[in-house]
Amino acid sequence: MSGVWGNKIKLSIFGESHGKAIGIVINGIEPGVELDLDFINGEMERRAPGRTKYSTQRNEMDNFEIVSGFFEGKTTGTPLCAFIWNGNQHSKDYSNIKDFARPSHADYTGFVKYNGFNDYRGGGHFSGRLTAPLVFAGAIAKQILMKKNVVIGSHILSIKNKKEEYFDKVNIDREMLIALTKKEFPVMDDKKGEEMKETILDAKNNLDSVGGIIECCALNIPAGKGDPFFDSCESVLSHMLFSIPAVKGVEFGEGFNITNMMGSEANDSFYTEGGEVKTYSNNNGGILGGITSGMPLVFRVAVKPTASIYKAQNTINMRTMENEEISIKGRHDPCIVLRAVPVVEAAAALSILDII
Repeated sequence: MSGVWGNKIKLSIFGESHGKAIGIVINGIEPGVELDLDFINGEMERRAPGRTKYSTQRNEMDNFEIVSGFFEGKTTGTPLCAFIWNGNQHSKDYSNIKDFARPSHADYTGFVKYNGFNDYRGGGHFSGRLTAPLVFAGAIAKQILMKKNVVIGSHILSIKNKKEEYFDKVNIDREMLIALTKKEFPVMDDKKGEEMKETILDAKNNLDSVGGIIECCALNIPAGKGDPFFDSCESVLSHMLFSIPAVKGVEFGEGFNITNMMGSEANDSFYTEGGEVKTYSNNNGGILGGITSGMPLVFRVAVKPTASIYKAQNTINMRTMENEEISIKGRHDPCIVLRAVPVVEAAAALSILDII
Protein backbone atom coordinates (compact mmCIF):
# COMPACT_ATOMS: atom_id res chain seq x y z
CA MET A 1 0.00 0.00 0.00
CA SER A 2 1.31 3.43 -0.88
CA GLY A 3 0.96 5.37 2.34
CA VAL A 4 4.02 7.54 1.70
CA TRP A 5 4.17 10.81 -0.26
CA GLY A 6 6.69 13.55 -0.98
CA ASN A 7 10.25 14.33 -2.08
CA LYS A 8 11.84 16.89 0.26
CA ILE A 9 8.97 16.62 2.73
CA LYS A 10 7.88 13.00 3.23
CA LEU A 11 4.59 11.96 4.79
CA SER A 12 3.54 8.54 6.02
CA ILE A 13 -0.14 8.20 6.92
CA PHE A 14 -1.70 5.37 8.91
CA GLY A 15 -4.89 4.16 10.59
CA GLU A 16 -8.50 3.20 9.92
CA SER A 17 -11.72 5.11 10.46
CA HIS A 18 -12.96 2.90 13.31
CA GLY A 19 -9.56 1.81 14.64
CA LYS A 20 -8.02 3.10 17.85
CA ALA A 21 -6.23 6.00 16.19
CA ILE A 22 -5.13 7.52 12.93
CA GLY A 23 -1.97 9.52 12.42
CA ILE A 24 0.93 10.76 10.37
CA VAL A 25 4.72 10.83 10.37
CA ILE A 26 6.38 13.87 8.76
CA ASN A 27 10.00 13.76 7.66
CA GLY A 28 11.93 16.78 6.42
CA ILE A 29 10.73 19.54 8.74
CA GLU A 30 13.79 21.58 9.66
CA PRO A 31 14.70 21.98 13.35
CA GLY A 32 13.76 25.03 15.35
CA VAL A 33 10.36 25.74 13.77
CA GLU A 34 8.09 27.18 16.44
CA LEU A 35 4.60 25.71 16.12
CA ASP A 36 1.39 27.46 17.12
CA LEU A 37 -0.72 24.59 18.48
CA ASP A 38 -3.80 26.82 18.68
CA PHE A 39 -3.52 27.45 14.94
CA ILE A 40 -3.31 23.70 14.31
CA ASN A 41 -6.37 23.13 16.51
CA GLY A 42 -8.24 25.79 14.54
CA GLU A 43 -7.48 24.06 11.25
CA MET A 44 -8.54 20.71 12.70
CA GLU A 45 -11.83 22.20 13.88
CA ARG A 46 -12.59 23.44 10.35
CA ARG A 47 -12.50 19.83 9.11
CA ALA A 48 -14.07 18.15 12.14
CA PRO A 49 -17.57 16.66 11.84
CA GLY A 50 -20.59 17.71 13.85
CA ARG A 51 -19.96 21.47 13.67
CA THR A 52 -22.96 22.46 11.54
CA LYS A 53 -26.25 21.02 10.29
CA TYR A 54 -24.65 20.76 6.85
CA SER A 55 -22.33 17.94 7.95
CA THR A 56 -22.55 14.58 9.68
CA GLN A 57 -23.48 14.58 13.36
CA ARG A 58 -20.65 12.19 14.18
CA ASN A 59 -18.88 14.07 16.97
CA GLU A 60 -15.11 13.64 16.58
CA MET A 61 -13.03 16.25 18.40
CA ASP A 62 -9.95 15.51 16.26
CA ASN A 63 -7.65 16.01 19.24
CA PHE A 64 -4.06 15.32 18.27
CA GLU A 65 -1.06 14.20 20.31
CA ILE A 66 2.45 14.87 19.04
CA VAL A 67 4.64 11.99 20.19
CA SER A 68 7.97 12.80 18.53
CA GLY A 69 9.90 15.51 16.70
CA PHE A 70 8.61 18.37 18.89
CA PHE A 71 10.28 19.61 22.07
CA GLU A 72 9.79 22.76 24.15
CA GLY A 73 7.54 24.35 21.54
CA LYS A 74 9.78 23.78 18.52
CA THR A 75 10.50 21.08 15.98
CA THR A 76 13.62 19.02 16.58
CA GLY A 77 14.32 18.10 12.96
CA THR A 78 13.67 14.42 13.62
CA PRO A 79 10.52 12.69 12.28
CA LEU A 80 7.45 14.44 13.65
CA CYS A 81 4.74 11.94 14.53
CA ALA A 82 1.19 12.71 15.66
CA PHE A 83 -1.73 10.51 16.73
CA ILE A 84 -5.38 11.50 16.41
CA TRP A 85 -7.49 9.30 18.65
CA ASN A 86 -10.76 7.97 17.28
CA GLY A 87 -13.99 8.03 19.25
CA ASN A 88 -17.77 8.17 18.80
CA GLN A 89 -17.76 5.33 16.26
CA HIS A 90 -20.91 3.33 15.57
CA SER A 91 -19.23 0.23 14.16
CA LYS A 92 -22.45 -1.81 14.42
CA ASP A 93 -23.85 0.36 11.60
CA TYR A 94 -21.53 -1.58 9.28
CA SER A 95 -21.73 -5.14 10.63
CA ASN A 96 -24.96 -5.94 8.78
CA ILE A 97 -23.61 -4.76 5.43
CA LYS A 98 -19.98 -5.85 5.72
CA ASP A 99 -20.27 -8.11 2.65
CA PHE A 100 -22.23 -5.56 0.61
CA ALA A 101 -20.36 -3.26 -1.78
CA ARG A 102 -21.61 0.23 -1.05
CA PRO A 103 -22.00 2.10 -4.37
CA SER A 104 -19.17 4.58 -5.11
CA HIS A 105 -17.19 3.41 -2.07
CA ALA A 106 -13.94 1.44 -2.09
CA ASP A 107 -15.60 -1.62 -0.54
CA TYR A 108 -15.44 -3.73 -3.71
CA THR A 109 -12.05 -2.53 -4.97
CA GLY A 110 -10.53 -2.84 -1.49
CA PHE A 111 -12.05 -6.31 -1.05
CA VAL A 112 -10.46 -7.44 -4.31
CA LYS A 113 -7.05 -5.82 -3.72
CA TYR A 114 -6.66 -6.98 -0.11
CA ASN A 115 -8.39 -10.35 -0.45
CA GLY A 116 -11.15 -9.40 1.96
CA PHE A 117 -8.82 -8.60 4.87
CA ASN A 118 -9.41 -4.82 4.74
CA ASP A 119 -11.19 -3.14 7.68
CA TYR A 120 -14.71 -2.47 6.35
CA ARG A 121 -15.92 -0.34 9.28
CA GLY A 122 -16.57 3.22 8.18
CA GLY A 123 -14.52 2.67 5.04
CA GLY A 124 -11.41 1.71 7.03
CA HIS A 125 -8.25 3.19 5.52
CA PHE A 126 -10.22 4.55 2.55
CA SER A 127 -12.35 6.80 4.74
CA GLY A 128 -12.40 10.58 4.60
CA ARG A 129 -11.50 10.28 8.29
CA LEU A 130 -7.90 9.85 7.08
CA THR A 131 -7.90 13.47 5.90
CA ALA A 132 -7.58 14.62 9.53
CA PRO A 133 -3.84 13.77 9.64
CA LEU A 134 -3.40 15.61 6.35
CA VAL A 135 -4.97 18.72 7.88
CA PHE A 136 -2.64 18.39 10.88
CA ALA A 137 0.41 18.21 8.60
CA GLY A 138 -0.98 20.97 6.39
CA ALA A 139 -1.40 23.26 9.39
CA ILE A 140 2.34 22.88 10.08
CA ALA A 141 3.16 23.52 6.43
CA LYS A 142 0.92 26.60 6.43
CA GLN A 143 2.79 28.07 9.38
CA ILE A 144 6.16 27.56 7.69
CA LEU A 145 4.84 29.05 4.44
CA MET A 146 3.36 32.09 6.20
CA LYS A 147 6.84 32.92 7.48
CA LYS A 148 7.84 33.00 3.81
CA ASN A 149 4.84 35.29 3.11
CA VAL A 150 2.96 32.55 1.23
CA VAL A 151 -0.76 32.65 2.04
CA ILE A 152 -3.31 29.99 1.07
CA GLY A 153 -7.08 30.37 1.07
CA SER A 154 -10.15 28.87 -0.59
CA HIS A 155 -13.82 29.38 -1.22
CA ILE A 156 -16.69 27.12 -2.15
CA LEU A 157 -17.22 27.97 -5.80
CA SER A 158 -20.31 25.82 -6.22
CA ILE A 159 -22.62 23.29 -4.63
CA LYS A 160 -24.39 21.26 -7.33
CA ASN A 161 -25.75 23.97 -9.70
CA LYS A 162 -25.55 26.90 -7.25
CA LYS A 163 -22.43 28.92 -7.99
CA GLU A 164 -20.69 32.14 -7.05
CA GLU A 165 -18.04 34.10 -8.96
CA TYR A 166 -14.50 32.83 -9.57
CA PHE A 167 -11.49 34.43 -7.90
CA ASP A 168 -10.00 37.31 -9.86
CA LYS A 169 -6.91 35.31 -10.80
CA VAL A 170 -4.74 38.42 -11.26
CA ASN A 171 -5.72 40.55 -8.27
CA ILE A 172 -6.47 38.42 -5.22
CA ASP A 173 -6.51 40.20 -1.89
CA ARG A 174 -4.37 38.61 0.81
CA GLU A 175 -6.69 39.67 3.61
CA MET A 176 -9.71 38.25 1.79
CA LEU A 177 -8.01 34.84 1.58
CA ILE A 178 -7.27 34.92 5.30
CA ALA A 179 -10.84 36.01 6.08
CA LEU A 180 -12.24 33.09 4.07
CA THR A 181 -10.35 30.62 6.25
CA LYS A 182 -12.19 32.01 9.28
CA LYS A 183 -15.72 31.78 7.83
CA GLU A 184 -18.01 28.91 8.85
CA PHE A 185 -19.25 28.67 5.25
CA PRO A 186 -16.39 30.07 3.13
CA VAL A 187 -17.90 31.96 0.22
CA MET A 188 -17.28 35.47 -1.07
CA ASP A 189 -20.98 36.13 -1.70
CA ASP A 190 -23.03 35.23 1.38
CA LYS A 191 -26.29 35.42 -0.60
CA LYS A 192 -25.02 32.76 -2.97
CA GLY A 193 -23.82 30.86 0.08
CA GLU A 194 -27.37 30.72 1.43
CA GLU A 195 -28.53 29.20 -1.86
CA MET A 196 -25.79 26.57 -1.56
CA LYS A 197 -26.85 25.79 2.01
CA GLU A 198 -30.46 25.32 0.91
CA THR A 199 -29.28 22.91 -1.79
CA ILE A 200 -27.43 20.85 0.83
CA LEU A 201 -30.45 20.74 3.15
CA ASP A 202 -32.76 19.79 0.27
CA ALA A 203 -30.49 16.85 -0.53
CA LYS A 204 -30.42 15.87 3.14
CA ASN A 205 -34.21 15.99 3.42
CA ASN A 206 -34.48 13.84 0.30
CA LEU A 207 -32.10 11.24 1.77
CA ASP A 208 -29.54 12.12 -0.89
CA SER A 209 -26.28 14.07 -1.26
CA VAL A 210 -24.61 16.71 -3.42
CA GLY A 211 -21.07 17.65 -4.46
CA GLY A 212 -19.36 20.83 -5.53
CA ILE A 213 -16.22 22.70 -6.53
CA ILE A 214 -13.59 24.31 -4.30
CA GLU A 215 -11.37 27.06 -5.70
CA CYS A 216 -8.03 27.58 -3.96
CA CYS A 217 -5.31 30.20 -4.26
CA ALA A 218 -1.74 30.48 -3.00
CA LEU A 219 -0.23 33.97 -3.02
CA ASN A 220 3.41 35.10 -3.10
CA ILE A 221 5.10 31.91 -4.31
CA PRO A 222 8.38 33.04 -5.90
CA ALA A 223 8.90 32.50 -9.61
CA GLY A 224 11.07 29.58 -10.70
CA LYS A 225 9.80 26.83 -8.40
CA GLY A 226 9.00 23.36 -9.74
CA ASP A 227 10.93 20.57 -11.45
CA PRO A 228 9.64 19.49 -14.87
CA PHE A 229 8.72 17.02 -16.17
CA PHE A 230 7.55 14.64 -13.47
CA ASP A 231 7.83 16.94 -10.48
CA SER A 232 6.22 19.96 -12.11
CA CYS A 233 4.02 22.12 -9.91
CA GLU A 234 0.87 20.68 -11.48
CA SER A 235 2.21 17.14 -11.07
CA VAL A 236 3.03 17.51 -7.38
CA LEU A 237 -0.18 19.34 -6.53
CA SER A 238 -2.37 16.97 -8.55
CA HIS A 239 -0.73 13.92 -6.97
CA MET A 240 -1.62 15.17 -3.50
CA LEU A 241 -5.04 16.58 -4.40
CA PHE A 242 -6.19 13.35 -6.02
CA SER A 243 -5.17 11.54 -2.82
CA ILE A 244 -8.11 13.24 -1.09
CA PRO A 245 -11.10 10.86 -1.09
CA ALA A 246 -13.94 12.08 -3.35
CA VAL A 247 -11.83 14.45 -5.47
CA LYS A 248 -12.63 13.60 -9.10
CA GLY A 249 -11.17 16.55 -10.99
CA VAL A 250 -8.40 19.15 -10.77
CA GLU A 251 -7.82 22.15 -13.04
CA PHE A 252 -5.39 25.08 -12.99
CA GLY A 253 -6.09 28.67 -14.08
CA GLU A 254 -8.79 28.60 -16.74
CA GLY A 255 -8.56 24.81 -16.78
CA PHE A 256 -10.82 23.12 -19.31
CA ASN A 257 -12.34 26.48 -20.22
CA ILE A 258 -9.03 27.49 -21.85
CA THR A 259 -10.02 25.22 -24.76
CA ASN A 260 -12.78 27.70 -25.63
CA MET A 261 -10.24 30.52 -26.12
CA MET A 262 -8.07 31.53 -29.04
CA GLY A 263 -4.34 31.55 -28.38
CA SER A 264 -4.39 35.34 -28.40
CA GLU A 265 -6.91 35.23 -25.54
CA ALA A 266 -5.38 32.36 -23.59
CA ASN A 267 -1.77 33.60 -23.59
CA ASP A 268 -0.69 35.50 -20.49
CA SER A 269 1.16 38.57 -21.81
CA PHE A 270 4.13 39.82 -19.76
CA TYR A 271 4.98 43.27 -18.44
CA THR A 272 7.30 44.69 -15.81
CA GLU A 273 6.38 46.91 -12.89
CA GLY A 274 8.91 48.17 -10.37
CA GLY A 275 11.42 45.59 -11.51
CA GLU A 276 8.91 42.75 -11.03
CA VAL A 277 7.69 40.56 -13.91
CA LYS A 278 3.92 40.13 -14.07
CA THR A 279 1.28 39.03 -16.57
CA TYR A 280 -1.84 40.93 -17.56
CA SER A 281 -3.97 37.79 -17.31
CA ASN A 282 -3.42 34.58 -15.39
CA ASN A 283 -5.13 31.95 -17.50
CA ASN A 284 -2.37 29.45 -16.69
CA GLY A 285 -2.95 29.81 -12.97
CA GLY A 286 0.53 30.98 -12.01
CA ILE A 287 2.34 28.00 -13.58
CA LEU A 288 4.19 27.94 -16.92
CA GLY A 289 6.04 24.85 -18.08
CA GLY A 290 5.45 23.29 -14.69
CA ILE A 291 7.32 26.18 -13.00
CA THR A 292 5.82 28.97 -10.90
CA SER A 293 5.59 32.36 -12.65
CA GLY A 294 5.18 34.51 -9.53
CA MET A 295 1.52 35.16 -10.28
CA PRO A 296 -1.15 33.81 -7.92
CA LEU A 297 -1.34 30.01 -8.08
CA VAL A 298 -5.02 29.24 -8.68
CA PHE A 299 -6.65 25.84 -9.04
CA ARG A 300 -10.01 24.12 -8.53
CA VAL A 301 -11.03 20.66 -7.37
CA ALA A 302 -14.28 18.82 -8.09
CA VAL A 303 -15.69 16.92 -5.10
CA LYS A 304 -18.26 14.23 -5.83
CA PRO A 305 -21.52 13.84 -3.87
CA THR A 306 -21.16 11.89 -0.64
CA ALA A 307 -21.27 8.21 -1.53
CA SER A 308 -23.19 7.16 1.60
CA ILE A 309 -26.86 7.96 1.12
CA TYR A 310 -30.00 6.62 2.81
CA LYS A 311 -31.87 5.86 -0.41
CA ALA A 312 -32.10 2.20 -1.44
CA GLN A 313 -29.55 1.26 -4.12
CA ASN A 314 -28.62 -1.83 -6.10
CA THR A 315 -25.42 -3.65 -5.17
CA ILE A 316 -23.86 -7.10 -4.74
CA ASN A 317 -22.90 -9.38 -1.90
CA MET A 318 -19.14 -9.70 -2.46
CA ARG A 319 -18.88 -13.15 -0.84
CA THR A 320 -21.97 -14.86 -2.32
CA MET A 321 -21.81 -12.90 -5.60
CA GLU A 322 -25.58 -12.37 -5.47
CA ASN A 323 -27.41 -9.19 -6.40
CA GLU A 324 -28.75 -7.28 -3.41
CA GLU A 325 -30.36 -4.01 -2.38
CA ILE A 326 -28.70 -1.78 0.19
CA SER A 327 -29.89 1.12 2.32
CA ILE A 328 -27.01 2.72 4.23
CA LYS A 329 -27.60 3.64 7.87
CA GLY A 330 -25.43 5.74 10.15
CA ARG A 331 -24.36 9.38 10.23
CA HIS A 332 -23.16 10.82 6.95
CA ASP A 333 -22.54 14.23 5.40
CA PRO A 334 -25.17 15.29 2.87
CA CYS A 335 -22.28 17.25 1.31
CA ILE A 336 -18.60 16.87 2.11
CA VAL A 337 -17.47 19.98 0.23
CA LEU A 338 -17.57 22.23 3.32
CA ARG A 339 -15.32 19.91 5.35
CA ALA A 340 -13.07 19.32 2.33
CA VAL A 341 -12.04 23.00 2.11
CA PRO A 342 -9.33 22.83 4.83
CA VAL A 343 -8.20 19.47 3.42
CA VAL A 344 -7.63 21.01 -0.01
CA GLU A 345 -5.72 23.90 1.58
CA ALA A 346 -3.62 21.43 3.59
CA ALA A 347 -2.82 19.45 0.44
CA ALA A 348 -1.83 22.67 -1.31
CA ALA A 349 0.36 23.80 1.61
CA LEU A 350 2.19 20.47 1.79
CA SER A 351 2.72 20.37 -1.96
CA ILE A 352 3.97 23.95 -2.16
CA LEU A 353 6.29 23.47 0.81
CA ASP A 354 7.72 20.37 -0.86
CA ILE A 355 8.21 22.32 -4.11
CA ILE A 356 9.89 25.39 -2.66
